[in-house]
Amino acid sequence: MQAHSEELNYSRTSVYSLKYHLILVTKYRKDVLVGPIKQELEQLLISMTVGGKILEMEIMPDYVHMLVDASPKNSLSSMMKGYKGVSARMLFMHHPELKKQLWGGHLWQPSYFACTVSERSEELIKEYIRNQKTSKGK
Repeated sequence: MQAHSEELNYSRTSVYSLKYHLILVTKYRKDVLVGPIKQELEQLLISMTVGGKILEMEIMPDYVHMLVDASPKNSLSSMMKGYKGVSARMLFMHHPELKKQLWGGHLWQPSYFACTVSERSEELIKEYIRNQKTSKGK
């Protein structure tokens, strides 16, 4: 059990703390998440309610890092399906030029990275996500 109750989430049937470090990568590692596409993607992801709240996020030209506080009611795979599916559909609808850059009609790689984050490592993960731009030079 965690020491600080403000770090716990409460629902009618459970008390939980489920945090995930998630990484989504664009198809073919194409640098398409720039300018207005990046801005729209950020707003889309933040506004989505697919079973988690984004605590930290950094969008690079070819991938997205997120720290998500998740609910046990939704599986990780359904959460990722929501993030990837809705964002791709909306971005392709508002930016049809993306389909020309990403032949095959897919925005994201079919796979993704996910790992659990403990209360001890949460601040390290947040700092890592914040420093993506400076460490990658993009």
